[in-house]
Amino acid sequence: MLRSAFATLALTIAGSVLMAPLALSQQAIKLSTTTSTDNSGLLPYLLPMFEARTGSKVNVIAVGTGKALELAKNGDVDVTLVHARPSEDKFVAAGDGINRRDVMYNDFIIVGPSSDPAGVRGSRDVQTALRKIVDSRVKFISRGDNSGTDQMEKAYWKQVGSQPQGASYVSAGLGMGEVLNMAAELNAYTLTDRATYSAYKAKTGLVIAVEGDPKMFNPYGIIAVNPAKHPGVNIKGATQLIDWITSEEGQRAIAGFRVDGQQVFFPSAKTVKP
Repeated sequence: MLRSAFATLALTIAGSVLMAPLALSQQAIKLSTTTSTDNSGLLPYLLPMFEARTGSKVNVIAVGTGKALELAKNGDVDVTLVHARPSEDKFVAAGDGINRRDVMYNDFIIVGPSSDPAGVRGSRDVQTALRKIVDSRVKFISRGDNSGTDQMEKAYWKQVGSQPQGASYVSAGLGMGEVLNMAAELNAYTLTDRATYSAYKAKTGLVIAVEGDPKMFNPYGIIAVNPAKHPGVNIKGATQLIDWITSEEGQRAIAGFRVDGQQVFFPSAKTVKP
């Protein structure tokens, strides 16, 4: 009986030893990212490829860029994928992030009702269009959440020198998909990334009013949380995800993603061959 008990204990210990490396290799990677990468359908498309390739699981927290970087700064995630380059550079300069890499880009657009009450449809000058929106006193819906889109919008208003006032300006504090739905309900304009708009176009009926201004360029970067500040982060998993999404395989996958038949993200990692 005693011999049998010792044998069972030995098998249990041996099993634990063998399972430990496997459990470590499968530790989930926590990714904070913007609502645009999730609402557009990009991450549900990309991450199963990564997980099948590596055996690693990715847990996604989709919020605005400001919140995504805050989660990374606090060590609550392992890696962050965002689109606000000044904030990204500040995050890295403060020692909170390492191994930042370019991933992809798309562009911002202003969308609104097909009736175009501000008369801006067809414009390629974002500042002139926003000035007309202010002057016409039509409703504008702002993300109001310190996301990359919200930060860009605030920069545009600063360049214009004014912004809608009172009831004409709604600071929603919501994700991009929800703001697009709100703009449709309120017959209003809003600033959005093209990918999320494409995913919500049929549902909202909003049309593109302003596009094509170089000022509306929208680059995305991925950054690992610095393990020197947060020793508990899964830096191995973070690096694994960064390496894959910027590899030729990951970049081809990004280029192949379509919304309603349209390419909405364009790879920009330096690993991409011309």
